Amino acid sequence: MKATGIVRRIDDLGRVVIPKEIRKTLRIKEGTPLEIFTDREGEIILKKYSPIGELNVFAKEYAEALAQSSGMVACITDHDQVVAAAGQGSREYVGKPISKALEDAITERSSVFANGNDRSRIPVTEEQREPLYSQIMQPIISAGDTIGSVLLLGKNERDVMGESEKMLIRTASGFLGRQMEQ
Repeated sequence: MKATGIVRRIDDLGRVVIPKEIRKTLRIKEGTPLEIFTDREGEIILKKYSPIGELNVFAKEYAEALAQSSGMVACITDHDQVVAAAGQGSREYVGKPISKALEDAITERSSVFANGNDRSRIPVTEEQREPLYSQIMQPIISAGDTIGSVLLLGKNERDVMGESEKMLIRTASGFLGRQMEQ
């Protein structure tokens, strides 16, 4: 663990304030769910809760099925990172923090559909190296809240997406959202 040099006192209701600098760095906003852990040395650990992370193995298998059926890169994200990815070139995405633009699109419940020279594409990660030729993104909504997204990514001119790919991603998003409700 890394010390920050910041000390906070617990108030009479048992609350402690997480400093603004730390919240900003870790992208913790009002309403962000946190898991609380303790260890044997008496340390308290706060971790951002990811409902999609609960389905890690399932999400990986679903991404593999999407990639196999479409022939493109498939990614499943939560609000912070790419939880699962499959397809040729998917290694550059797995476990990486998502871009601010993708996080905003998820929060705003925006879908993305872009082919060729369409400028509506958004980067999946901040450090994405190669530009995408085509992209579909659909937010995952569970119990009325956005919890992540499903993406299909085309890296070259032969990866043109149409209505069948849109339906594939909508179905995946809806299915994953319903899985989280159970």
